[in-house]
Amino acid sequence: MASIEMPHMRSVSVGVWATVGGRYENTTTCGISHFAEHLLFKGTKKRSARKITEAVEGIGGYLNAFTTEDHTCYYAKAGAKHLPVLCDVLADMYLNSQFHPVEIEREREVIREEILMVHDNPSQHIQEILSDTLWPNHPMGRPLTGTVESISRLQQPDFLGFTRRFYNGRTTILCVAGPVSHDCVLQYFGEPFRQLEKGRLPRFAPPDPLKGKEPRVTLVRQEIEQTHLAIGFHTFGRHDDRRYALKLLSVIMGENMSSRLFQRLRERHSICYSISSGLVSLEDAGALTIFAALEPAKLEKAVRLTLEELQKFVDRPPSKNELARAKDYTIGQTLMGLESTTNQMMWMGESILGYGKIVDPTEVETRLLAVTAEEVQAVARECLTRQRMAVAIVGDVPAEERVRLWLQ
Repeated sequence: MASIEMPHMRSVSVGVWATVGGRYENTTTCGISHFAEHLLFKGTKKRSARKITEAVEGIGGYLNAFTTEDHTCYYAKAGAKHLPVLCDVLADMYLNSQFHPVEIEREREVIREEILMVHDNPSQHIQEILSDTLWPNHPMGRPLTGTVESISRLQQPDFLGFTRRFYNGRTTILCVAGPVSHDCVLQYFGEPFRQLEKGRLPRFAPPDPLKGKEPRVTLVRQEIEQTHLAIGFHTFGRHDDRRYALKLLSVIMGENMSSRLFQRLRERHSICYSISSGLVSLEDAGALTIFAALEPAKLEKAVRLTLEELQKFVDRPPSKNELARAKDYTIGQTLMGLESTTNQMMWMGESILGYGKIVDPTEVETRLLAVTAEEVQAVARECLTRQRMAVAIVGDVPAEERVRLWLQ
């Protein structure tokens, strides 16, 4: 259990984290982490689904959850005086959900609609396709929502067994941020969770080693106005010291309006409305990703210009001023985000989950400031290679042979 006292704030954010997500599933249970997340809102021994939401929304707060590849988080926020209510509701959901068969059938249809909605939204669908292209035939490449077929198989015993196995004392992290003391948090949050069995930490399958010398390419034809482009590169896990240089590489590449890709493709050539880069950072693996949407006729030029910009990172280090701006941007975004109780709670949970401790933001700042331009270039030379590349395109797609010519 972790807390941070923020006496100047008027709200409190509470989070319950389980260190299990999509990469712990197999083909039979694909989507169960996300499905179980939905079902924890559907009733306990003392609260119906409606009473769960009314308990939090009735005090002016909100309640939500999300599932990732390696964790699930249930969180709530309200005025600080309502901390006892938030703790009680989250503890009740996490410890006492019933997984009633009627609710399972209802939510099965809701998740089916969610899956279909993602498929109808190319900007979301292409993220799933890129993951599958980066990690084919592996849990990290499967959709977190599961598939219509996989969620149709899951029944009450599956969910009871899943939570009994994975929601235990070793996998559960409790975090609170706001104008409250740690003793107060222990009073309201500690007692209910003492009933959790100690349990074991879950294990996941490591990603397959990279094979082949050519980029992996997936093309999905869909009748939409724009063509959606995604490019990904295998990187490394969250414990690698090069992660700070990799973050700055991503920022310079495409994380803001000053970035090279945004300036080149949007501002200079008017090829697209937006183009962005980002990072996936897991225990033992990671990816650098680039996403853009544009007219089909502009696709070839977009691919070629993007690859030209990536090659520049390989050929020479960023300038002193460019690197300084990227550092200031990254540090500034982090510090501004931590002014929120919710973001402070998220920082604690993700830190403990990833590193077994609460990472001090000043430590991150120090490490970022120490990165050299040559270190950024070294990361680019290692990661931005054809052997590590995956490309996904959705929309009016050309023949695969033509796309591969662009990638040469």
